[in-house]
Amino acid sequence: MEILIPVLIVVALVVIVGIYLWATYNSLVTLNVRVDEAWSDITVQLKRRADLLPNLIESVKGYAAHERGVFEDVTRARAETLSASSPAEASAAENHMQTALKSIFAVAEAYPQLQASQNFLQLQSELVDTEDKIQASRRFYNGGVRELNTKIKIFPNNLFARSLGFTERDFFEVTEPAAIAEPPRVQF
Repeated sequence: MEILIPVLIVVALVVIVGIYLWATYNSLVTLNVRVDEAWSDITVQLKRRADLLPNLIESVKGYAAHERGVFEDVTRARAETLSASSPAEASAAENHMQTALKSIFAVAEAYPQLQASQNFLQLQSELVDTEDKIQASRRFYNGGVRELNTKIKIFPNNLFARSLGFTERDFFEVTEPAAIAEPPRVQF
C-alpha cells in the first residue's frame, strides 16, 4: 500500500503532462494550419491583382504609349509578385508593386480621356477592391503568425515545440514603409 501512493502520483503526473502535451501539440497544429490558410488567401489576392495589371497597362498604354519605363516597372513588379514564395519575398515585391502602381496612376492623371474611360474606371475599381482584400488578408495572416509565434515562445512550450517541428513564421511586413506611406491614388 505504501508503494501504491507514489506510483499513483507518478502515473497522475505522467497523465497530466501527456494531456498537456497533447493539447499543446493540437493547438500548435491548428495555428500552423490557420497561418498556412491565411498565406494562401494572400497569394490568391496577389494573383488576382497580378491578373488585373495587364488589362490596366493596356488601358493606359492606349493613351500613353510613350511611357515605356512605367509599363516595364509594373510588369517587373507583377512578375516579382507572382514569383514570391515567402512572406519576405512577398514583402519586397509588395514595395516594388506599390511604387509601380503610383507611377502608372501618375501617368494616368495626365490623360483626362483615360480617366473618363469606362474600362479604366472598372479596372481601377477592381484594383481598389483587390488592394482592400490584400490588406485584410495580410492582417489575418499576421494575426495568425503572432498567435503561433507566441505559443511557440511561451514557457514551457518553448522547451519542446521546436523539437516537434514547429518553427516561428515570418510576418508579412513592409520592408520599406516609405514605399507605401501613401497608397496609390486610384480615384480621379
